[in-house]
Amino acid sequence: GAPASFGRPAPLPQTGWERLCELWRKDEQQQYPEETLNIAKSAFTAGVVGWLYGGLPAFVSARKAFIEGSHGEIFQNRADAVQSAHRAGLRSFIRYGWRWSWRVAAFATIFNVVSTGLSAYRDKTTISNFAAAGAFTGALFRMHLGLQGLAGGIVFGTAFGVPAGGLLMAMYGLAGETLQEKRSRERRELYEQRLAEWQSRLSMTEIFGQTENNARGRPEMERAREL
Repeated sequence: GAPASFGRPAPLPQTGWERLCELWRKDEQQQYPEETLNIAKSAFTAGVVGWLYGGLPAFVSARKAFIEGSHGEIFQNRADAVQSAHRAGLRSFIRYGWRWSWRVAAFATIFNVVSTGLSAYRDKTTISNFAAAGAFTGALFRMHLGLQGLAGGIVFGTAFGVPAGGLLMAMYGLAGETLQEKRSRERRELYEQRLAEWQSRLSMTEIFGQTENNARGRPEMERAREL
């Protein structure tokens, strides 16, 4: 068969499922789409923010509690007392920071995966995608509390998703296009470029084939004349 480089370029994704699957496939440069990379970046950022949010107050509280509860203890010197207080605060920082970190990171990751998936499947980015993603994520985190917790999670998630989506839509408005629109445009431009290159190679192949056939036909015509 012909080499893959001479084959007709693969058509653009037409269905929502094809666009959804494309989010998790690497391109020719072995890179994931920008939307997928943003999910990973936001998960890391959310983890750091959650750790600071839960760890810093715990550090201050534990250090203060250690100082207040250690008046009767004997330390070697002032530096030893300060280090002991810091160690107590550090243990609380790690303990409670981790509790908040993985929860915030998981919430942000699920929210972004659902909202990005909806945008890719529907081939458009709207606030309703973020509202639905927030409702789903909130319900998932609170479903272990029963129907009341499930309803509360849906309300909380929707209340989080709508303003978050509005903020992102405002940022997209300043940029002139959403990530989905940018990806669709770049994908269409790349397809048109590859199609033009393929058609050019196809035309050259036909010309070479015709030239070769003409070259082969001339000796046969000359032999026929001699006979």
